[in-house]
Amino acid sequence: MKKNLRVLMVEDSDEDAELVLRELRRSFEVEFERVQTAEDMTAALDKPWDIIISDYQMPRFSGPAAFNVLKSKGADVPFIIASGTIGEEVAVATMRLGVSDYLLKGKLARLVPAIERELREAESRRARRSLEDQLRQSQKMEAVGRLAGGVAHDFNNLLSVILSYSEMLIGDEGQSEEARADLVEIKAAAERARDLTMQLLAFSRRRVLQPSFVRLNDVVTHAERMLRRLLGEDVELSAQLESELGSTFIDRTQIEQVLVNLVVNARDAMPTGGKLTIETANVDLDDSYAAEHVEVQPGPYVMLAVTDSGTGMDEATRARIFEPFFTTKETGKGTGLGLSTVFGIVKQSGGNIWVYSELGRGTTMKVYFPRIAEKATDSPPPPPIKSLPPRGTETILLVEDEESVRNVAATILKRQGYAVLVAEGGDEALAICARHEAPIHLLLTDVIMPRIGGRELADRLAVLRPATKVLYMSGYTEHAIVHHGVLEPGVQFIEKPIVPDALARRVREVLDG
Repeated sequence: MKKNLRVLMVEDSDEDAELVLRELRRSFEVEFERVQTAEDMTAALDKPWDIIISDYQMPRFSGPAAFNVLKSKGADVPFIIASGTIGEEVAVATMRLGVSDYLLKGKLARLVPAIERELREAESRRARRSLEDQLRQSQKMEAVGRLAGGVAHDFNNLLSVILSYSEMLIGDEGQSEEARADLVEIKAAAERARDLTMQLLAFSRRRVLQPSFVRLNDVVTHAERMLRRLLGEDVELSAQLESELGSTFIDRTQIEQVLVNLVVNARDAMPTGGKLTIETANVDLDDSYAAEHVEVQPGPYVMLAVTDSGTGMDEATRARIFEPFFTTKETGKGTGLGLSTVFGIVKQSGGNIWVYSELGRGTTMKVYFPRIAEKATDSPPPPPIKSLPPRGTETILLVEDEESVRNVAATILKRQGYAVLVAEGGDEALAICARHEAPIHLLLTDVIMPRIGGRELADRLAVLRPATKVLYMSGYTEHAIVHHGVLEPGVQFIEKPIVPDALARRVREVLDG
């Protein structure tokens, strides 16, 4: 089959134009337009062209003038001059302008090879620019992610204080109903703020993951009823699931969040209703695909795709959709963190995301996770049964550099019956260990601290007191205790913001473990 070729011809002679077209049609299916003035050429450049072929000299226009029009539009289209007569000096001058090639109309046998060469080079330039754009976007997202992670870390310390004291005051029997109602509102607002910081941490790839072998079909099937409620009656939902879908090693809760966010985003793109399709498939991404996509490793993947028939996006919007707080929705209708959360979770899970969209025709988002040859777990574990938080009498060494968090954590532990030794940093903690003769049953330490971090402190304490157990707390993953977001074997961890119930239970679990 002949390849399609879109040609813009800058030519005043009917005969010469037909001569060129006859030569092209030997090798291509040609779609063309002919112009003879700068005005007509400027208008024609609004359309996509594969090649421009121009005469050198015309009554009202010229090849060099046409090339200048092309440069002024900023379009990257190969430009070839085909002239009846052209001297060597003129030919050299046109090449210095940046023209792709020149040839004589009487020797058109070289035209097709020249075009094929220029098409290959143009494709290579486009691929290179695409990779450069992807790299710049990746670096931009990494920089924004570091900023977002730092902000979330500081907010989690503040929220630990607000959530913990409000929860303790709500449980205080001496509170009036009016005061308790006010405290409940404070706690609810802090919980919404906590959810936002969790989204920021997800985007910045700073969440601690709890991966297991998962089959995406199970995730879709378990979530389908909830998704139908989210979509409403005016959106038709269909699922096309690969029957022999492979497994992947991911955090199931996080991937459920990815699916929900993609579906909600698709729903919002269909304000008058439409069709939404969820698809899963086994996919092999080859070397050529990886070469065209930054951060993609070739190999076997499982794909989760969400396609809507909504409004679609232009290129400028599509380029920014994963940036935190970027949204096209009205004020108050969204935080702009939904897709940025998806992006962070997918990347931290070793996956990739690809987006295709057309204005007025809808959007497809495809998420790829590495395919693993392991049996998937059939269903998520049941939620724990709630009971009163357990108490204890052991001695706990609490190390936290943020005073307000240190105070509230100490208050929580003392209320649960524990003896608490408090240190502002690693140096002070080691000094306490040196002079405290009785056993220290647990080290509860922040991970990120000045001078001596939590991991270094735990390692040094293990030499002095090998029987002391360790529980790390942080709102931010740190390479000292995680590898690619997954806790190292044997590491015990509680995520900030801390709250009384969760802290009491986690401390008891580690002490009894």
